[in-house]
Amino acid sequence: MVSFLRTFSTYVGKRMDRQLLEKNARELVSPGRGILAADESNGTMSNRLEAVGIEPSSEARRAYRANLFSTEGYESAISGVILFDETIRQSMDKGKQITQELSERGVLPGIKVDTGAKELAHFEGEKITEGLDGLRERCKEYFSMGARFAKWRAVIRIGDGMPSSACLSTNAHALARYSSICQEQGLVPIIEPEVLMDGDHDARTCFDVTSSILDATFAECEKQGVHIPGALLKPNMIIAGKDCEDQISREEVARLTVDCLTKHVPHELPGIVFLSGGQSDEDATAHLNLMNNLGVEHPWQLSYSYGRALQADALRKWSGGSEDPASSSRSAFLHRAKMNSLARSGDWSQDLED
Repeated sequence: MVSFLRTFSTYVGKRMDRQLLEKNARELVSPGRGILAADESNGTMSNRLEAVGIEPSSEARRAYRANLFSTEGYESAISGVILFDETIRQSMDKGKQITQELSERGVLPGIKVDTGAKELAHFEGEKITEGLDGLRERCKEYFSMGARFAKWRAVIRIGDGMPSSACLSTNAHALARYSSICQEQGLVPIIEPEVLMDGDHDARTCFDVTSSILDATFAECEKQGVHIPGALLKPNMIIAGKDCEDQISREEVARLTVDCLTKHVPHELPGIVFLSGGQSDEDATAHLNLMNNLGVEHPWQLSYSYGRALQADALRKWSGGSEDPASSSRSAFLHRAKMNSLARSGDWSQDLED
């Protein structure tokens, strides 16, 4: 009898954990809202600050992000914020923990948990994302600090003989393993297999490669017991390489992207949060708007998890040029957040940018 009760208690606990994962996943893709990716590594964020004339430092990175997170009303368009390890340990200007500030606004704190893409042995030019060692312990710590979701980015490059089957299989396995560990520790995993825009490949090649990595990833997720209703996908859109002469229209990007996802993503997934992946601010918004305006009944929410497409103008304004750079930066961030919020329902238009 005792053994039965222990088994039943364990079952109920796992079931309740799944319910919480599903609840948080749905919250992250709630209508009109999306995710701010503010998880740039210290080096990347320092480079971006330096590029706009700001001396990079831990305090400079904190101050810029704290200013964004103090924007009035952005929570109507932002459901979650992905943080970096340094940032999740930092505070707002008046001493409140950043995770507390976000939570009090109804914004879920998230965390980047991979340790970066490294060279894939024996496959020159291809990458494998690392960070599985010690991941369980890191996830447990991040959950205790307030994080409720996580992100892991895999990098897939198109080129001569690329991607190889080894690249697809190793990254798919790592994404699934990461997802399983995150869910075990109460974090909703954002699964990000990014097919890069670098190269001269056409949109059809992007479609085929994206299809392959999605198939491989979700096959691994099934093997490793990932609870799909408690996860989110962060994919690239179907776009020709930056050096391709045959660039397709915004309408074609939207149609091909939805077609690819419909064929290769499990329909029980609650939401898809696109990465902007080198697109301009307005292109990222316009593509999302068109996808939500196709008249197609999507099985999942189509939302955003943008970094530069939400922050680029805000960072430029933060560097100065006005009497109140902090206020100007917040206004720029709020504008882009509102534009993408409208794109969630297909209500954005170019006129609103002017």
